[in-house]
Amino acid sequence: MSVLVLVLSVSAACCLGFGFVLQQRAAAHAPLSDFLSPRLLLDLIRVPVWLGGIGLMVVGMVLGAVALSGGELSLVEPLLATNLLFAMALSRHLSGQPLGRQGWAGLALLAGGVTAFIVAGEPKGGDAVTDPLRHWLIIGIMVGLALLLTALAKRSRLSAAPVLLALAAGLLYGVQDALTRVSGQRFSAGGWSGLVTGWQPYGVLLLGVTGLVLVQSAFETAPLRMSLPALTAAQPLAGIACGVGFLGDRLRTDAPALAWQAAGLAAIVAGIVLLGLHPAMPRGSADTERTRDLQPR
Repeated sequence: MSVLVLVLSVSAACCLGFGFVLQQRAAAHAPLSDFLSPRLLLDLIRVPVWLGGIGLMVVGMVLGAVALSGGELSLVEPLLATNLLFAMALSRHLSGQPLGRQGWAGLALLAGGVTAFIVAGEPKGGDAVTDPLRHWLIIGIMVGLALLLTALAKRSRLSAAPVLLALAAGLLYGVQDALTRVSGQRFSAGGWSGLVTGWQPYGVLLLGVTGLVLVQSAFETAPLRMSLPALTAAQPLAGIACGVGFLGDRLRTDAPALAWQAAGLAAIVAGIVLLGLHPAMPRGSADTERTRDLQPR
């Protein structure tokens, strides 16, 4: 594993984690009437804290894109999932809440799971699949699932909506990471002309904006611990599926390696859930309003 890819991926995770916390703190005060509407972004763009969070997220995405240009998606995605460690650190600092057993267990599971998956899988690059049908099949499944989750979230509104929206956004971001890698390859091979003549960079932009609306709607309506675990878990799983499915990423497939990879992914998801449910994670506007309504007048 390249040290540069490791440093870039962890730096990207740091920026993403800090950015998510700042975005959620701003989105928590947005009107609930903006739920799943692009108008939500127009309201938030006037909030300095949110702009700072978006700035950090953009920096994280750029660093992640550079990491993807030098490393396999199946390697970079688990490292990007550690953004929750940095989100937890900032949330703990802002709330003054101690980590406790739950926090330390979540940290150990997430860090240990990422290490186990990478060491056992030994991700390597290979020849990308040239069959366009396979590309569109995998991308279509991911986007279709995201659309289904969004439709279910719109019907359920404030009950299960934050988790469903975060899962949908995570799937879109995983596909976005795959298209970012393809865009980088097109740029390396043909420069700007090779980049702008392909559909992939426009897909990256469309998925990014759509995912942003979904994420901010999830952040707006519930505590960060309701949405960030689902987002952080879905993105690497979708990215790894794209990497192995059509980008040519190769993982070890002998029985012991597969067992450790499965255990590593399970530990990553368990750690994400434990950290995401930690009481240090800030609340959303709907939760704040419910608390305010229960207070004596």
